Amino acid sequence: MPPLTLALGNTLGTRQDGEVFSLTTVRVVGPSMEPAVRNGQWWVVRRGVKLRQGDVVLLQHPTRSDLSVVKRLSHREGIGWWVLGDNPRESEDSRHFGVVPDNLIIGRLIFRYR
Repeated sequence: MPPLTLALGNTLGTRQDGEVFSLTTVRVVGPSMEPAVRNGQWWVVRRGVKLRQGDVVLLQHPTRSDLSVVKRLSHREGIGWWVLGDNPRESEDSRHFGVVPDNLIIGRLIFRYR
């Protein structure tokens, strides 16, 4: 299966209350999250945010540490998240690799910029 996403850059920012946050950019490669997130789109990902069911996130693949993927948080299960692609026929997700531990979640996609 080809890589689904490619993480590219890191940026730090500061909110008005002084909290430091980190942003990264990602280019989506592959159809697993269509139609919500499309092949070739660029997204900004915010690290260190509180995650909620339904969020679209960037995560390290649980069985391939060299691969980052974009998936939707379906529900909490024990100490991690059950994640699913929006396009189930094209998605390798928790149905294949199980629960994703919290420490593998990189951040939440916050907006598309290309």
